[in-house]
Amino acid sequence: MLAMLVLVYTFNFIDRQIVSILAVPIKADLALTDTQLGLMGGLAFALFYTSLGIPIAMLADRANRSWIMTIALTVWSAMTAICGLAQNFWQLFAARLGVGIGEAGGVAPAYSLVSDYFPPHQRARALGIYSFGIPIGSALAIVFGGVIASYIDWRAAFF
Repeated sequence: MLAMLVLVYTFNFIDRQIVSILAVPIKADLALTDTQLGLMGGLAFALFYTSLGIPIAMLADRANRSWIMTIALTVWSAMTAICGLAQNFWQLFAARLGVGIGEAGGVAPAYSLVSDYFPPHQRARALGIYSFGIPIGSALAIVFGGVIASYIDWRAAFF
């Protein structure tokens, strides 16, 4: 279970970092202004990610956490792929809103699942291992996002 949670968190952070890493080719291809790039990279994701975090955490207290995470992963994965299909600012902005909605359902249920599966004396270690998804995902996004964009196209990094 913990390995799966780390994998999901890793992909969570790949999705978070990839737009910043690919900002230059995205900006050029879609003819974005600096303001549009900032809105798309920041506000579009953060708006629903932050506003839905608490309600989804409350839902995770009452509903099946694994299903919440499955739905969240499905939503943010689909919306990430849609990012790669975007032809203009508004399409990419809407897709990033969707990524934020999906990723909002990833963290709180994961913490709760760690509490379900690990006794109190093992939780700190389990949460520490879970948190490795942050640097792993960030590093993978930097390495593979740039390589894919350099050799194929920025859009391919979203698939």
